[in-house]
Amino acid sequence: MIALKLAYRNLIGAGLRTWLNVFVLSLSFVVIIWHKGILEGWNHQARRDMIDWDIGGGQYWHEAYDPYDPFSITDSHGTLPQALQMRIDEGLYTPILIAQATIYPEGRIQSALLKGIDPGQEVLQLPSSLLNQEDEEIAAIIGTRMATSTKLKIGDYVTVRWRDAHGTFDAADVTIVGIFKTTVPSVDNGQVWIPLERLRSMLQMPEEATIVVTNKNGSITDSVTGWIAKDQKFLLADLDEIIRSKTVGGSVLYIILLLLALLAIFDTQVLSVFRRQKEIGTDIALGMTRGQVIRLFTIEGAMHAILAAILAAIYGIPLLSIQAVHGFKMPEAVDDYGLSIAEKIFPKYSLGLVLSTVLFVFLCATIVSYLPARRISKMKPTDAIRGKIQ
Repeated sequence: MIALKLAYRNLIGAGLRTWLNVFVLSLSFVVIIWHKGILEGWNHQARRDMIDWDIGGGQYWHEAYDPYDPFSITDSHGTLPQALQMRIDEGLYTPILIAQATIYPEGRIQSALLKGIDPGQEVLQLPSSLLNQEDEEIAAIIGTRMATSTKLKIGDYVTVRWRDAHGTFDAADVTIVGIFKTTVPSVDNGQVWIPLERLRSMLQMPEEATIVVTNKNGSITDSVTGWIAKDQKFLLADLDEIIRSKTVGGSVLYIILLLLALLAIFDTQVLSVFRRQKEIGTDIALGMTRGQVIRLFTIEGAMHAILAAILAAIYGIPLLSIQAVHGFKMPEAVDDYGLSIAEKIFPKYSLGLVLSTVLFVFLCATIVSYLPARRISKMKPTDAIRGKIQ
């Protein structure tokens, strides 16, 4: 207790030098928590949106399907097994049939994927109910990214050409009945959604599908013959890798800030040991052990982190709270990144994040303060009192 009082008095007595160190260290607190909160918020939003719009609780892929190989799409379709069809009839799963196609918006030519989905499905948030048209026209919905690249609007007609199961090319006009907005590009970019039975008829693939999406509250079971089960962990692996790389890359910023603050503390402690040699010698001569003196200087350095945490809370909590409520607006260019990024990212600050950051910075400050204090163990009290340096 006495050591804490002495350390506090010495820090306050140092005046501006102490508060400059504390301010820089408090910036490290705020920047680390803000950056990690942004990444955690992005991760949470992206995972939720991808589950709601694309992957559900998991998927079954036809054994020939490979989303990264466009040449596999022609052969990646098959009749649904009874085990999957039962779940589909119960409304727990929804099948999707995928085919390569070419569209001709305003006379231009553009590759696209035709995707058939049940208009009555409730597994994904896609507004598939808009496809429930009674007329003979082929209804289609597209995402905002697709609408921007093709310059299509609701009510427009566009010619679509495809090749059926027998290799015969055919073409027809589809009507854009809806344009949906989503943060998930994997259901938007280069894709045209039409009713599942209509696409099956066009491709001459009755009762067939390419993938089957499960309800987000359900769990994926073992693979079915001819179909490979893909759970959420597998389907979200790319997102997890991106978040991991962003975390490592962004760490450079707050590591630099932290090193600057720790360097200032280290220099302050070295200067303090040099200037206070007479005080150290007097303390040892009056009965303090070298270990107690070293502990005093180490506590002084560690208290920089405590004061910095208090200062960071004073201005950091209001700033971070405002951003957590209003979000961090992302530039419009992120739509072209091919990543699931919302217009606004709402940071997610957890108690574990705050406590781990405070503990990490506190330990670093303590270690940096201890290193120059070790020199005290080599001092002789008589030489210290005379002001001699060893």
